[in-house]
Amino acid sequence: EVQLVESGGGLVQAGGSLRLSCAASGFTFDDYAIGWFRQAPGTEREGVSCISSSDRSTYYTDSVKGRFTISRDNTKNTMYLQMNSLKPEDTAVYYCAVDYRDYSSGYYCYYGMEYWGKGTLVNVSS
Repeated sequence: EVQLVESGGGLVQAGGSLRLSCAASGFTFDDYAIGWFRQAPGTEREGVSCISSSDRSTYYTDSVKGRFTISRDNTKNTMYLQMNSLKPEDTAVYYCAVDYRDYSSGYYCYYGMEYWGKGTLVNVSS
């Protein structure tokens, strides 16, 4: 059974940093594409950053380019989202996700992925 558990969310002032982690279990982590998504109240889910499983290409949504970095540690079955220079508009519930299919990173971030964590809240105060 695929399980994904996010951690690292919290309250931070604008300009600060947070690192989200997502611990994966129940599957061969290295074989899966990974992604981070977010949803703010009253808005649709947004793909923040995704990495494809085949060519390891990386996608970032425009609003986080240069500020956020996605990474994975296959030895720890964990993915990360380093978030720097946080802004109030980054406030949202952040979800990690994985997918075994072979699509591009941009495809995943636009259409979503197969398995999801339950989310962790990031609240950026001004």
